[in-house]
Amino acid sequence: MVRANESGQGAVKLRGFASMDQEKQREIARKGGKAAHEKGTAHEFTSDEARAAGKKGGEAVSRNRAHMSAIGQRGGQQSAGGRRSRQQHVSANQEEDTMLQNPISIQGQSVAHS
Repeated sequence: MVRANESGQGAVKLRGFASMDQEKQREIARKGGKAAHEKGTAHEFTSDEARAAGKKGGEAVSRNRAHMSAIGQRGGQQSAGGRRSRQQHVSANQEEDTMLQNPISIQGQSVAHS
C-alpha cells in the first residue's frame, strides 16, 4: 500500500501493520487483547484511572467553543423550557394567522391587523 507523506509530496510505501487493511489490523489487535487477558498481563483501569481519563477527554472537548455551543443549543431545544418556547412561538403564529384571516371592521371599513 502506498500513501502520500505528511507534506503531501511524494509517496511512502507502507510496511508491516500499516500496510494491512483496517479489518486485518482490528483482527490482530483483538487477538492480542484476548491473549493478554488470558495471560493476566492486560491493563485494567481502576475507577480512579477511568475518572482521570474521562476528565482529560472532557477538558479536550470543552476547548472547542463551537462544538460546546452546538451541544448547548440542542440541549435547550430538547428541554422543557425549549418545548414551552416553541409552543409559545407556534401559538403566537396561529393567533397572527387568525387575525390576518379575519379582518376587523371599524365603522363599515375593513381593517387588517398589523
